[in-house]
Amino acid sequence: MPRGRRRGARGVSKAGHDPGVPRRPAVPPVDVPDLERLAARSWRGLEEVRFGDWLLRAGGGFTGRANSVLAIGDPPGGGTPDDLRTAVAAVTRWYHGRGLRPRAQVPQPGSEPADAAFADAGWTRDEDNLVLTAPLAGWAAPDVPVVLAAEPDAAWLVGYHYRGNALPPVARDVLVNAERPVFASVRVEPEPAPLAAVARGVLVDGWLCVTAVTVHERYRRRGLARAVVAGLVSWARAGGGHSCLLQVASSNGPALALYARSGFTEHHRYHYRSGPEPEQGVRPG
Repeated sequence: MPRGRRRGARGVSKAGHDPGVPRRPAVPPVDVPDLERLAARSWRGLEEVRFGDWLLRAGGGFTGRANSVLAIGDPPGGGTPDDLRTAVAAVTRWYHGRGLRPRAQVPQPGSEPADAAFADAGWTRDEDNLVLTAPLAGWAAPDVPVVLAAEPDAAWLVGYHYRGNALPPVARDVLVNAERPVFASVRVEPEPAPLAAVARGVLVDGWLCVTAVTVHERYRRRGLARAVVAGLVSWARAGGGHSCLLQVASSNGPALALYARSGFTEHHRYHYRSGPEPEQGVRPG
């Protein structure tokens, strides 16, 4: 027996795959612009306006995705430096006219010229957000009951803490503003105890877009985040879905570790650029 090989041990291929474990299907190839546009359909602004290839979105200030211009491709006129400078000024006016701080979602690779134009105008840069993808095949069923609903009830809205904060009134309008969203929850203790975990899913062209994954601090480290996502995966597979995507801040180490264990890999990244605050007294038009 060759040195270092134990009796009964299974070999591992050069690619790192254990031949005793079935391979999961690969995520179908998709480029950054197409995946970003697909994701944008799962989390929409209450107002959306095409601006050349870009997409202006406003949603009462709740979340960056619903209140930013998705800067993919070229703005009206083209992609020259002059065109981009003109576009940045127009985007600023559009958001100021709604009483909002202008913001741009800048996917990379592919939107470097737009990013440079926002930077030249003094727009500040936020941290990277990772877009992760995984196939829906190979997920085990959740080991706790996951309840799925077409609308978020009061308990779900209390359970979702966006950036650790309670939701503003406009949040519900943004959350339901998609094609057939589903709201998943796990309850460990009977009411009046809070929900243990919540998440939101939307199926877009075979892709399950997962957002709003939140586990109540009382119930953390019990595998409930994976359970609530697994519930959405089962729902999406039944609806003909093949792949999953979600976005995670680069600073969220625990979430990145969880999703890596679940088979997610990085597809690309994006960040936000934020422009000047609107002048005091400006109100939405």
